Amino acid sequence: MDSKKRQLRGILFAIVTALFWGVLAIGLKVAAEFIDSISIVWFRFFISFSFLASFYAFRKPKALRIIYSAPPILYLAAVFLGLNYLGFMNGIRHTDPNTAQIIIQMGPILLGLMGFVLFKEKINLRQGFGFLVAGVGLVIFYRQSLLSLVEERTLFNQGVWWIVVAALAWMLYALIQKRLVARIPSQELNLVIFGLPMLAFLPGVQWDALAGLETWQWWLMIFLGLNTLIGYGSLAYAIELTDINKVSVIITMNPMLTILLMAAISIWEVSWMEGRVLDTVSALAALMVIAGGVVAVVFRKGRFVEPEAD
Repeated sequence: MDSKKRQLRGILFAIVTALFWGVLAIGLKVAAEFIDSISIVWFRFFISFSFLASFYAFRKPKALRIIYSAPPILYLAAVFLGLNYLGFMNGIRHTDPNTAQIIIQMGPILLGLMGFVLFKEKINLRQGFGFLVAGVGLVIFYRQSLLSLVEERTLFNQGVWWIVVAALAWMLYALIQKRLVARIPSQELNLVIFGLPMLAFLPGVQWDALAGLETWQWWLMIFLGLNTLIGYGSLAYAIELTDINKVSVIITMNPMLTILLMAAISIWEVSWMEGRVLDTVSALAALMVIAGGVVAVVFRKGRFVEPEAD
């Protein structure tokens, strides 16, 4: 496959990830109303691992060897992704999808920054301006969200800190993933990345709560699991096929879908969730975060330099 086709396919996979992640936050918020965080996180990994492992068991059994013979750094990536899922889930439980989606953008923004730091690219004036705008936007958005709260500010702050932890964990996961895809197929990596957290969270699952779910709740849980499989499967292909900075640009746009859907939910006044229309200041701050992140990773000098394999 020539370079242009690889880049195009990578971009398309990144778009799929952005779309699935744009809907994900809303689904998680709904699920948080009827089941605990660990059970949700475990089920997402369980569904993803089960589908992927079943596929390889029938199509390429030898690929399953990676589960017990993976490089140690891959297990570390799995730990970081598990922490990302738990942090985001706890964060969204105490905030709302809009807030969670804006704050979590620290992940791809920092990923773009680390692409320059670790992979020997130079940050020019436009890039620096982009990072500054995104940072200021995050501060304004957080402050405006806090001002809109009459009570439960402590829980809101706890939620924000959980999301910050999730963002940092995701950045570390993505950096390791990018390093390993040069040697190991991306979906084989996901066997470990999904499987290890599935085992780690197993002791904390509330089986009684799962057994008592209604039909529509089961469908939502299955969707959340498939969202993990498709979203992160597409992300793995995107990172494998195109520059990490381009991937960061595209997935940084996913909060726009969440914000639009939350506004629609508010306008339609649905019974299953409370929507939210951002006020002018919050909307401008959100735009600053997204635009700043895009500018920071678009206006770069030189070419992306792959890290050397161990």
